[in-house]
Amino acid sequence: MKVLLYTENVKLFSKSGLGKAIEHQIRALDSVGIPYTTNPKDDFDIIHLNFYGLKSYHLAKKAKKNGKKVVYHAHSTEEDFRDGFIFCRQISPLFKKWLIKCYSLGDVIVTPTPYSKRLLEGYGINKKIYAISNGIDIDLFKKDKNAGDRFRKKYNYSKNDKVIIGIGLYIERKGIVDFVELAKRMPEYKFIWFGYSHLAAATKPVRKAVNTKLDNLVFAGYVKQEEIRDAMNGCDVYLFPTLEETEGIPIIEACASGANAIIRDIPIFKEWLTDGVNVYKAKNLDEFEKKIKGLIDGSLPSVSDKAYDIAKDRDIKKIGKQLKDVYESVIKGDY
Repeated sequence: MKVLLYTENVKLFSKSGLGKAIEHQIRALDSVGIPYTTNPKDDFDIIHLNFYGLKSYHLAKKAKKNGKKVVYHAHSTEEDFRDGFIFCRQISPLFKKWLIKCYSLGDVIVTPTPYSKRLLEGYGINKKIYAISNGIDIDLFKKDKNAGDRFRKKYNYSKNDKVIIGIGLYIERKGIVDFVELAKRMPEYKFIWFGYSHLAAATKPVRKAVNTKLDNLVFAGYVKQEEIRDAMNGCDVYLFPTLEETEGIPIIEACASGANAIIRDIPIFKEWLTDGVNVYKAKNLDEFEKKIKGLIDGSLPSVSDKAYDIAKDRDIKKIGKQLKDVYESVIKGDY
């Protein structure tokens, strides 16, 4: 059994959550010894597609014609596309139709969470859908005081500074507008956002937010995973005000690193993250502000110890075993 892992224009996504998910996929397959290639000209038994572009669509059709099995990885839904870049909301109904057309080429579909699985089932796609996390490397993301010290030293934060971090592309869905508003409300704390995408494609509220000049606000741009790990260890609060996700890898990284996290109270997180147990949840700006202050002044207890279990269940090595089971079932025709 040999798998073709294919993502067209993969370099385009290298700085996004999709890029990270694909890296994790490769490492997951390595961890369980599954032979794979990324070259569509090589021999393979299964094609595992990660994107919904035209090249992927035609490659899937060609593979099926040649008797190959197709696993389509549904990283995207209409719901998480809608509040992304400029014009996304207007074209999201067409985008949904295209997703259905692409994903329906799969013999089976893999998607990161039971929540995104339910969304796809609601599209009327008549295929078996597996919910498998994108996973994280818990050998990299773990509690590490030295990592936290490196982060504070690099960004000139003192031991007494109270630091809130955010992560994501410059898109409205990630909650960056609310992140900046919270920085305005709480000038006594330091706010830093990691991630980058071209502002030319961003909506007007996002462009305005990113161009905001505050003494306590930094946009650090794109950084490597190791620096995200350091920031998770060195921050007082990881803030994830996202409006929609199919999973949200950074929150799992935060859980692994022992960061106290505050997330938006949205359906994706309902079944696996519990308010006051492994994270804190907020519905609006006032609640975010209240819970940030509560964590920092100690009136809300730390939940970082319980959070680690969330990450442990999503270790890359476990994901590799789950993907192997899917591949084997597809080869057998057991779907």
